[in-house]
Amino acid sequence: MGQPAAITGRGATPTVGKAMLNKYARAFFTRVLTPFAAFLIRRGVSPDTVTLIGTAGVVAGALVFYPRGEFFWGTVVITLFVFSDLVDGNMARQLGRSSRWGAFLDSTLDRVADGAIFGGFALWYAGQGDNDALCAVAIFCLASGQVVSYTKARGESIGLPVAVNGLVERAERLVISLVAAGFAGLHTFGVPGIQWLLPIALWIVAAGSLVTLVQRVVTVRRESAEAEAAARQDSGAAQ
Repeated sequence: MGQPAAITGRGATPTVGKAMLNKYARAFFTRVLTPFAAFLIRRGVSPDTVTLIGTAGVVAGALVFYPRGEFFWGTVVITLFVFSDLVDGNMARQLGRSSRWGAFLDSTLDRVADGAIFGGFALWYAGQGDNDALCAVAIFCLASGQVVSYTKARGESIGLPVAVNGLVERAERLVISLVAAGFAGLHTFGVPGIQWLLPIALWIVAAGSLVTLVQRVVTVRRESAEAEAAARQDSGAAQ
């Protein structure tokens, strides 16, 4: 953690915790979690530590429960640790810290959490779920999600705004998948037919991720062409 103020820092990119809560719910949970965040600060716990523990909890929930088909309990565990997204940001604000490192750590560990969630789905369908097609779809969701994130990061790194709101970005991918997994897990409690929610959600996420990837590639190509044209025009005017 480090520089205050100008750097957007931790939480600048939408995370699953923030995506799962609308602005009114976020305000409520911010009030509820502020004393807990203050308690952790008094105990010398850093926002980075909370981020790491939260990610570890999400990874454990996904890779311990999902490959065994325990989607309800896996989603419960993941949701509990998702609140670390709110706690670490709250702590950073109370400390007056917002750093490039915090933003980098959040973004990097978000990719780890995503990989664990969709990897857990893939392991289920490759094993006891016994469905090669859905295993492939889950792997595609995992890979396309990483590539979608990379296209934006790479575009921004070469100076382009990548000004596009994709059809299914990270928040949508995770909310759709986790909500569907949680409800699908109710099948083990005797709710009939509900297990099909997860396969439907995975197909939706896969299709939406593909569309989003195309949207971002097209946007970067257009913005790149516009930037190069503007540079040539400026160069010609300077001569």
